[in-house]
Order: sequence, then C-alpha cells, then structure tokens
Amino acid sequence: MLAASKAKKSTKKSTTKKTKTTKKTATKKVVKKTTKKTTAKKITKSKRTKVICISHKEDADGISSAALIRQAFGGDAMLVDYPGQMEALQQVVTDEKLKSLYICDLGLSKKTQDEFIDLMKSLRKNKVSITYIDHHDIDPAVVKSLQKLKVKVIHDINECTTVQVYNAFKSKLNEHATFVATCAAITDYMEDRPLGSKLLQMYDRQFALISATVLTYNIVGHQKEPDYLLYLVEELAESKFPHDIPNTFEFAQIQVEKLSQMIAKVKAGMKTMKNLGHMEILDSGASGAVNFVMGLSGKDVGVAYKERVDHGIYAVSVRGSKNCKVHLGKIVNVLATDLGGSGGGHDKACGAVVPKPKIKKFITELNKKIK
Repeated sequence: MLAASKAKKSTKKSTTKKTKTTKKTATKKVVKKTTKKTTAKKITKSKRTKVICISHKEDADGISSAALIRQAFGGDAMLVDYPGQMEALQQVVTDEKLKSLYICDLGLSKKTQDEFIDLMKSLRKNKVSITYIDHHDIDPAVVKSLQKLKVKVIHDINECTTVQVYNAFKSKLNEHATFVATCAAITDYMEDRPLGSKLLQMYDRQFALISATVLTYNIVGHQKEPDYLLYLVEELAESKFPHDIPNTFEFAQIQVEKLSQMIAKVKAGMKTMKNLGHMEILDSGASGAVNFVMGLSGKDVGVAYKERVDHGIYAVSVRGSKNCKVHLGKIVNVLATDLGGSGGGHDKACGAVVPKPKIKKFITELNKKIK
C-alpha cells in the first residue's frame, strides 16, 4: 500500500512537472512569437523617418520658409524654381523613407495643378504627412481637392509664405524666426500686411530693410550655386543675421554695381507698347531688371524675360505699379497656360515660363488684357 501510494504521488509530481514545463514552453513560444510580431511592426512603423521641405529657390521668401521649416522640424531642403517643381515632387514620391513633406512658396498654375494633385494622392497613399504653405492665387477647387486628401493647406494671399510658416509653427521656433519672417515680408512687398507689419514693428526699419536687401542680393546672385543656397537655409535656421554670414555684404555690393549698370542697358534696350514696357535680359536675372523696365518705361506694367537655353523657354517676370488695376497673377496664369507654358502669382508681381517661340505672342496678348 505504501509503495502504491508513493507511486501515485510520484506520478502526480511528474505529471505536474510536465504540465508546468509544457506551460512554460508554450508561454515562451507565445512570447517569442509576440516579440517577433511586435518587432516586425516596429520596423514597419519606424521605416519612414525623413522630413523634406521643397521650397522656392529664387527669392528670400522661399529660402526663409525652408529655413523656418528646418528650425521647427529638422530635415532637408530641396530648393527649386517653378520649372523644376514637378520634377522634385516626382523624386520624393519614390522615396520610401519620406515621412513628412512641406511645400512652400511654390504656386500652382492651370498647367501644373492636376499633376500636383495626382502626386499628392500618391504620397498620401504612402501615409506621408503633407503641409502645403503658399500665398499665390490658387483655384479654390484645387484647395478643396487637397483638403479631401487630408493635405494640410495653409494659404493666405495677404501674407508672404514665411510669415505664414512663422504664424503656424511659432511654438516650435525661436525668437529670431520673427526677423527671418520680417525680411521675407519686405522682399515680397508685403511688410504692410496685418501680420507682416506687426513683425516689422519689432525692429528698426532701416536695419530690417538693409538686411532683407543683402539677403535678396545674395540669393539672386547665387542662383547657379545650389550648395550656397542650401548653406543660406542652414545659416538662417541657425539664427544668423545676414551680416553674420561671411561675405554677404561684399557680394551684395557687387550685385548693386551690376544693377546700376542695368539702368543704362534698360534705357537703351527697352521697348514699349500701349500698356506695358518690355525687354529681353541677356546678362542678369529678369527679376532684377523688371522694376527698372516698369519705372523707366513710364507704364503701369513692366515685363522682363530671359532665355533658359537648357529648357527652350523664357523665364518671365512681370511687375505692376500701384496704379495697375488688374490682377496680373491671374491673367498671366491663364495666358501662359494657353501658350503651352505656366505662370501666376500676385496681383502686382508674378512670373511665367513661356515656350521660346511664343514669347512675342505672350507680350502682345498681355498688353491687350491690361486696361
């Protein structure tokens, strides 16, 4: 009996041990499987980490917008002109590491807006967060389409893009960001707008004006040096004043000398029509000469255009005086698109890309549409 009793106890113990061991093994297996799944999920979620800002490279508003986005969110900047905008977007669509995309100071035209929306769809399918910040005239239907895709749209035609970036993300920016935004507002002729004027009041006006001018001349004069433009973005993001950046005043002086020579060239080469003055620019940027064309022609609208041999197009800058009664950005948008190009912008300052053979027709038709 004792032997039988011991055997039973021993059997129970061994059974209990086996059961415990089996449970432990099963638990371990479950833990291992769960760990593997969790790890796999973590890898998938953390795969997209990159932040990119695509911004306009040709003026202080675009460069400054990129600088404030960098200060607020880190990441890299891609600086483009209007002809290069879609190419840059096509490039980032294929970037499997892209997590957040900011698009700044790059207006849309009738030619580009449909492709832009399609690219935004592709990015949103990949769960990329997109913020579009701009101040150019945009078709309201385009804004609705972007909002349906859950693209965050920050758009106000009454404030420059950098001021809107500052206003949207000021909790993530330092105090110096106000100065960067102020300079951008000045160079875009928008320092008299509600937010821009408040920022300008924080600084000595002449100090802000000379800083904005020096920054602009350095940007315009280095358009063929993308690394330098990216360097400016980094320096501004690091809270540098333009005078703190090496050689900026010296380079601005060189640009001023070039512009002073432009006055005589405009006087000699400018042509006038009933409602506008126009001129082809050969040895400098069109944007730097267009105000001289408007002022010296005595007309309310000035047009300057420079050939981009590599693209077979003319880059066109258009400016209007305070007496100009039409919205130049809207007119140029439709006209340039009808001629196979693209364009748009503000009421008194805008630009276009026009196929080389169509430049004369562009100027003739623009003259007709200005009353």
